[in-house]
Amino acid sequence: MRIFYILFITLLTTLQVKSQSQQQAASLQEPDAKHVKFYPNPASSFITFDFLKESDQGYSFQIYNFLGKKVYEASANSKTIVNLTDFTRGIYIFQLKDQNGRVIETGKFQVNK
Repeated sequence: MRIFYILFITLLTTLQVKSQSQQQAASLQEPDAKHVKFYPNPASSFITFDFLKESDQGYSFQIYNFLGKKVYEASANSKTIVNLTDFTRGIYIFQLKDQNGRVIETGKFQVNK
């Protein structure tokens, strides 16, 4: 009986330490940190994307139509102006990816014509 009690206490302590470390790791991440500002939204002929300084270190920027087809791709400079003449009316999704292809930020904008 004593062995079961010791094993139970050890298991509870291990789970508690693991839970605390996961909470600390989650608090270190900044999910609300924005890397991209864009305007105007909705847009008709041009849309401007402003990238923060840390975002232009080899990051890539893609725009997809609502069906998932990639319609624009560029490297993330400090400011990118996208000409929307070839874009049809609708909602578009953008993604900012790091060098490893991990999505850093995503968002959507509307094109009105």
